Amino acid sequence: MATPHDDTPYEVFHDPGQSVPIKAWTRGVPVEPEAREQLRNIASLPFVRGHVAVMPDVHLGKGATIGSVIPTKGAIVPAAVGVDIGCGMMAVKTTLAAADLPDDLKRIRTSIERAVPHGRTSGRTWNDRGAFREPPAPQVEVWNRDLGPRFERIAEKHGRIRNSNHLPHLGTLGTGNHFIEVCLDEADAVWIVLHSGSRGVGNRIGTYFIELAKADMGVHVANLPDRDLAYLEEGTEHFGDYVEAVEWAQDFATANRRLMMAQVLGTLSRERSLPAFSADVMAVNCHHNYVARERHGGEDLLVTRKGAVRAGAGELGIIPGSMGARTYIVRGRGNPESFESCSHGAGRTMSRTAARKRFTVEDHRAATVGVECRKDPRVLDETPMAYKDIDAVMAAQEDLVEVVHTLKQVVCVKG
Repeated sequence: MATPHDDTPYEVFHDPGQSVPIKAWTRGVPVEPEAREQLRNIASLPFVRGHVAVMPDVHLGKGATIGSVIPTKGAIVPAAVGVDIGCGMMAVKTTLAAADLPDDLKRIRTSIERAVPHGRTSGRTWNDRGAFREPPAPQVEVWNRDLGPRFERIAEKHGRIRNSNHLPHLGTLGTGNHFIEVCLDEADAVWIVLHSGSRGVGNRIGTYFIELAKADMGVHVANLPDRDLAYLEEGTEHFGDYVEAVEWAQDFATANRRLMMAQVLGTLSRERSLPAFSADVMAVNCHHNYVARERHGGEDLLVTRKGAVRAGAGELGIIPGSMGARTYIVRGRGNPESFESCSHGAGRTMSRTAARKRFTVEDHRAATVGVECRKDPRVLDETPMAYKDIDAVMAAQEDLVEVVHTLKQVVCVKG
């Protein structure tokens, strides 16, 4: 049951069976009952420490809710990290101004779409264009210098994580809620913002270790409230292997965003409709699906952020809304109650299937007026109405972050 704490910006839930309480920054935003039940399952695990922190964008996920911060001691739940390991955001402010952009932005969108592979990467469907056929030289250099040798060491022990798309996916966008946007801030400065992660190889690693954790637990997995909460115990061989693989996937995701950003900026620099510009004014690159060793409350912990951004004091982060809503560049306040975290976005209010059934292309067009983006049936699962109100989400976490810049997209590229 919820305990009222009028003097705090969060609600506290501590039901019977929970090892630790849940502190939820969800005042003024909807939370589906299924997500609440999933949070109770997480809070019942014996190795969770302190409390589970819930961000205002929280919604149902696989095993663990998206929008949760889970501090543990001696164990990691691979499904809580998820399969898009290292997924996150990158934003760069340019010296361009709104007046420098052409009236017709379709050329800008199509140029970005040609430069960055996006969409599906398996099967022979209409959108099978999400990987490089011939990876560019910068991708090959990054792979050969660091990522490739490290990956080979991990794959020697766990051959099932191999796939043919690790290098071809480096510097590509993907599908779903991943995007590239051209945005304007409150002073009409032009920003490039993108969202992506560790692509196919990260998915392969995450899926593999989720199943490996279940296998390692054997019959004991049946004692868990959800089989997807199977965990790896610190000190075991597979725990160490997973930590190494996760760190690698997080580095892949960071490199992936940097390479995409370079591709986008290079493409825009060649656009004859734009003046010369630079893009070293401000840059932010942050994960929101990851696990890290951190110290909180005088204790060394493993902190899993599934759909949450680290918001330590002074640290910059990015909180996007949707295809038709604002994005915020924020500075963390270092709130210890949230384990120095904030939301990673607005958060979904419904499943992708439900969104496709409920909304029409006309609804989507109305919600994305003024944005040069796809307006067809295949993006209805990403329509703004499928997400929570970003303004309500930001209001619920005022004690976690302060807003540095407010961005509104004028171009949005989706897979």
